[in-house]
Amino acid sequence: MLDKELQKLFAPVVTALGYELVGVICLKQKGRSTLLRVYIDHPQGINLDDCTKVSYQVSGVLSVTEPIPDHYTLEVSSPGLERPLFTLDHFIHFVDHKVKVSMMQPISAQRHFTGLLQRVDGHNVVVMVDGIEYSLPYAQIDKAHIVP
Repeated sequence: MLDKELQKLFAPVVTALGYELVGVICLKQKGRSTLLRVYIDHPQGINLDDCTKVSYQVSGVLSVTEPIPDHYTLEVSSPGLERPLFTLDHFIHFVDHKVKVSMMQPISAQRHFTGLLQRVDGHNVVVMVDGIEYSLPYAQIDKAHIVP
C-alpha cells in the first residue's frame, strides 16, 4: 500500500520535471534500511543526470512529508529491459510481449505465470502460457515485468 501512496506523492514532482513516473517499489529489508526504488522514463531515454534531478526532488518531498518512518535508501532508475508493469495501462501498452506475472494468491494452483501477454479484458490480464490462456485479476497481481 505504501508503494501506491508514494507514487501519488511523487507523480506531480516527476511529471513537472518532464518525466514519466513508471512506478515505485518500497522494499523492507531485514536488518537494513528500507529500499525505495523509483522508476522513471522519458521518450529520449534516461541517463544519470535525469536520475540525479529526480532523486534530488524526490528527496525533498521525502524530507518534508516523512512517509517512511525508518531509514531508507533512495534509488532512481530507468525501467530497463525487464520493465516492471504497475498499471493496467502498462499491460495494455505491452500486449504481445512476453511477461512474468506473480500473483498474491494461487490461480489454477500456481502463483507465477510466464508467457505472452494477450490482452487486457476489463480488470483482468490475459496471459498465454504453453498454449493455455490464464485470466489474471489485476487486483491480485503482486508484481509483473517484461521478459526480454
